[in-house]
Amino acid sequence: MKDLKSQASKSGVPGKGGLNAEIQSRIGHQLRAMYDDVVRQGVPDRFADLIRKLDAPQAAVGGEQAKNDGRE
Repeated sequence: MKDLKSQASKSGVPGKGGLNAEIQSRIGHQLRAMYDDVVRQGVPDRFADLIRKLDAPQAAVGGEQAKNDGRE
């Protein structure tokens, strides 16, 4: 067990399970690169259409609900 602690301190990783600043920085850069690529891909057309339908005026939906008031 003591060997593991001494190896961790030699590798630059803090003893209480935390990550040093260099490792945190590397992880941050890699995550940004990954997510930047996803953002550049944009929204697929079918998702954009679905979002437009969901954002459409609620009058059309309200009219349908008025017709179907549960008395069928």
